[in-house]
Amino acid sequence: MNTREFPALLQAFFTERLMQQRCASPHTVAAYRNCFRLLLRFATARLGRSPSELLLADLDAALIGAFLDHLEHDRGNSPRTRNARLAAIHAFFRYVALTEPAHALQCQRVLAIPSKRFERKLVEFLVEEEVTALLETPDSSTWIGRRDCALLLLAVRTGLRVAEITALRREDVMLGRGAHVRCQGKGRKLRCTPLGRDVVKVLEAWLKENPTSSDHPVFPSSRGGHLSPDAVEYLVAKHVATARRRCRSLVNRRITPHTLRHTAAMRLLQGGVDCSVIALWLGHESIETTHVYLHADLALKEKALARTLPSGVKPGRYRPGDALLQFLEAL
Repeated sequence: MNTREFPALLQAFFTERLMQQRCASPHTVAAYRNCFRLLLRFATARLGRSPSELLLADLDAALIGAFLDHLEHDRGNSPRTRNARLAAIHAFFRYVALTEPAHALQCQRVLAIPSKRFERKLVEFLVEEEVTALLETPDSSTWIGRRDCALLLLAVRTGLRVAEITALRREDVMLGRGAHVRCQGKGRKLRCTPLGRDVVKVLEAWLKENPTSSDHPVFPSSRGGHLSPDAVEYLVAKHVATARRRCRSLVNRRITPHTLRHTAAMRLLQGGVDCSVIALWLGHESIETTHVYLHADLALKEKALARTLPSGVKPGRYRPGDALLQFLEAL
């Protein structure tokens, strides 16, 4: 078998399958690229050949399994990360199975490697007192403080992802009647998220303070460009650290930008909003993803418990105490 076949297949997988046929997003391409970087380095160290000299037959199920073990034990990756890498490898071998049927048996063995089960923790979210403490932390006398306050409020009320917030442009924010923001989420799905009066008030003041063109970012960096995801994570961590001084319930808890997204979802759920509506609000592909908030809502479970009878108590039966009611029940 020609040693050039595997490099050609891998290049075609990225250029033809992902970019042309599937029109994969840059985030997906980058994630798959990082996976194969790690895999090729592992295979090179294990087999003693450069990536360009590898054969497709070298990437058998045994080597892929060893690579997944290497991710967990040597690199310290979580089962979630391990499964994400495996998904990229599965996508490549599904492509190979279609384009090179001669390798169908090898592909079948690799595709049979299962995802690893892992413990699913309850989602972390903030209660209203913690949200208030966080929003009062930024220094409103500074430009950066006012930007951070507007960003945190938008995140905690709308549940937008970090990438959606950093990509927002001024033309995506509608503050008139039916105020909302437009964003492009995962899978390039466009959606509109309504804004409450408190968010509209803060955003109006913030945008008036920064009159720029319609394609300018809503939350620019100090240099005027888009904030990076790392910058948002840093500012959230900075303000959470300050908020811990006035809100002790935040101590020893890891609060990330995604925690603010969970907070928005829990606020909707506790307000009686149906899960299907919350899924649309957050841009979830499946309503099953939204069900994690049902497990995290202890108040909802307590309400369900209150409707049940204590153990050992027999269910009663309605008996009218008034003579006229007894007459009517007997008809």
